[in-house]
Amino acid sequence: IGEGDEIVLTIMEHHSNIVPWHFLRERKGAVLKWVYVREDGSFDLDAFEQAIGPRTKMVAITHMSNVLGTVVPIKQVCEIAHAHGVPVMVDGSQSAVHMPVDVQDLGCDFYCFTGHKVYGPSGIGVLWGKMELLEKMAPFNGGGEMILDVTEDGVTYNAPPHRFEAGTPPIVQAIGLGAALDYMDAIGRDRIAAHEARLRDYAQEQLKKLNSIRIFGEAPGKGAIISFEMKGVHAHDVSMVIDREGVAVRAGTHCAQPLLARYGVTSTCRASFGLYNTVEEVDSLVAALQRLRTFA
Repeated sequence: IGEGDEIVLTIMEHHSNIVPWHFLRERKGAVLKWVYVREDGSFDLDAFEQAIGPRTKMVAITHMSNVLGTVVPIKQVCEIAHAHGVPVMVDGSQSAVHMPVDVQDLGCDFYCFTGHKVYGPSGIGVLWGKMELLEKMAPFNGGGEMILDVTEDGVTYNAPPHRFEAGTPPIVQAIGLGAALDYMDAIGRDRIAAHEARLRDYAQEQLKKLNSIRIFGEAPGKGAIISFEMKGVHAHDVSMVIDREGVAVRAGTHCAQPLLARYGVTSTCRASFGLYNTVEEVDSLVAALQRLRTFA
């Protein structure tokens, strides 16, 4: 990627899928092109296709927004991008825990997610890539295991994936991540997704009954995430007060400042539902917000 070459992103990206591309912009003069979402948070395929041009070198896109819950139609995104000869890298850190994922069916070129989002340990992540692309990539770290042969005159690199795994790996984390994925598979990814969808629908229905609550993102088929604000009360105050009643939500920018800026806010509260959550816990959230509204 050189000066003037383009990377297509969506406005929904987590900072971890924005900042590295800004590094490339600063070093190489690359251009970041943004795809915006509709007011309800749904993904605009037409706007995406219009963003791809003759200088586009990469599409880097979230599978599921960590703020809106919007699920991007990755299969269609890949078909459009590939028709223009552009590879697609998918950030699956949110989707990997909330839905079944088949990278072969999606057709993406790269897919990545982090361990702690799938009930595993921190300090480890996964990058899946098509072998023909990985074989063309140079290693970015040097050390043991990523080489086949070292002489005074040069180095022969190992084949992927070993080429990209220099040195002693995070052994404990890898075992923990494998156990977490086995645990989810034993329960059933479809069962988990169905359970979370019921909680999401019930929570949105109850929250809409509170006139002081604004929900961000109501795209059809969204994941099990609800971001909201309470009118007249800062998100951090909301989270602090309801935390005292045993309800934990995330408050802040969610590492997605460009997206929040598009909605004209600086922070929101986010309720994220997992396989262990219950309807009773949703009721506790709503009751805590009702009490807070009384005093606000």
